[in-house]
Amino acid sequence: MPAPGPIVQRDTQTMLRQVKAQWGGVSDLWVFGYASLIWRPEFEFEEHRPAHLRGYHRALKMWSRVNRGTPECPGLVFALLSGGSCKGIVYKVPKVRAALALEQLWEREMPTGVYDPKWLACETPDGTVKALTFTLSRKSPNFTGQLETSTYRQIFEQSQGRFGSTLDYAKQTFECLQKVGIHDKELGRLLALASGGASSSSSSSSSSSSSGSACTALVSALAAAGLTACLPLDALQQLCTAACSPLEGEGAQPAPSAL
Repeated sequence: MPAPGPIVQRDTQTMLRQVKAQWGGVSDLWVFGYASLIWRPEFEFEEHRPAHLRGYHRALKMWSRVNRGTPECPGLVFALLSGGSCKGIVYKVPKVRAALALEQLWEREMPTGVYDPKWLACETPDGTVKALTFTLSRKSPNFTGQLETSTYRQIFEQSQGRFGSTLDYAKQTFECLQKVGIHDKELGRLLALASGGASSSSSSSSSSSSSGSACTALVSALAAAGLTACLPLDALQQLCTAACSPLEGEGAQPAPSAL
């Protein structure tokens, strides 16, 4: 497993003051949620809407050495990385409660200042709003870079932190996204890695056995009817191939989707 970079403690209170100054305190506060903020926001809000953020995408590519893993066996949590787009939820916090909500968000999301908070335009059914969004720089030591399939499998099997395992976190996020109508194909592909090894092999073996039986049955039926002798070899091979091939849409593995 790749080793995470060192933990870098940033000046989180200065970052909070900057965000408060950018907000200004004269309007309601909007916050964009793309993972656990959807199923566990932990701050009071007045309204929430489905939202589409362009220019960033959700990715399970941030090291977690406390919440979903340990320093010895780090886990993963989601981050927003530049490029692509992301569907999520925006929350509206009335301005009278916004300062408290920011404090709560900072305590939860920014104990070490891992994220780069940005004010980004989020498209909603009722118009575009500028929302506070927690993004991750690819220069951050907490960014995993590209991970091998075997690494994801190992993390899903082993990594556990104070709030539970990486696998439970990923599953809960996936299920919650589905409930609000968001279908993250890449996350679904990653979760399939957690249990896909044995079942995939079993499925392949079963499919091969079933296909072989169909081919044998076809040849036997043709022989019983006295037709094998009068069929050209290539025609017999084509018929057998058709009998052994899965129907359209069955047995095909979808190509992995880019985040």
